[in-house]
Amino acid sequence: MTAEPATAGSTPAAQRGRELVVDSLVAGYLGLEIVRSVSLVVRPGELVAIIGPNGSGKSTLLKAIFGLVSIYGGSIRFGSEDITGASPERHVGLGVGFTPQTDNVFPNLTIEENLEMGAYSVVGDLHDRFEDIYALFPALAERRRVAAGNLSGGQRQMLAMGRALMTRPSLLLLDEPSAGLSPKLVDIVFEHIAAIRERGASIVLVEQNAYAALSLCDRGYVLAMGEKQLEGPGVALRDDPEIRRLYLGG
Repeated sequence: MTAEPATAGSTPAAQRGRELVVDSLVAGYLGLEIVRSVSLVVRPGELVAIIGPNGSGKSTLLKAIFGLVSIYGGSIRFGSEDITGASPERHVGLGVGFTPQTDNVFPNLTIEENLEMGAYSVVGDLHDRFEDIYALFPALAERRRVAAGNLSGGQRQMLAMGRALMTRPSLLLLDEPSAGLSPKLVDIVFEHIAAIRERGASIVLVEQNAYAALSLCDRGYVLAMGEKQLEGPGVALRDDPEIRRLYLGG
């Protein structure tokens, strides 16, 4: 049987079809509980948004899923694997990618060198992976020899996502990809997120731009004070009068 060719966002057959299940998670820093008893599910191929006010624990939840902060209770499963408290390296090996909000590129390295860093665990030739990323982000292909520190904010976000996609994850965790961008660049970044999802990856999107996130996602979760307040279909949450009043500026 011939192996199915992979593209950016597509994944090996062994990684596809994995469901992420977070059950009653308690997590934080230095003994301080920031996330309290949060449960969520991300089904294969879904785009799930997590919204809420500043300080609600959104980014901490994402970091806890990826093994970057302490977990004090609850569990996290990815398919049949218990990944509660597992290292980021193990997450990557299981097909989970993560793009942090800040410090998400190496400014002194070129675009291509940044992408190589994302593929540090990949054995073999990277040519096809580079071409997959450049097909998804043409603006990066045009400047592949340029240092990342010379890129615009939008291009840096594209590069950060591209680097995470170099391992062809089946689940991509995105932390505030539109932060600090102009409205035009926000639209471009969200177009790329939609394209990644269309290529087969599941996505968990933490986003301050609640309206855009809920318009794009399959389902959304609303966090406040570290606890889950609401969940439901993205568009239904977006159009809910109370959600609009509290989180969407009316």
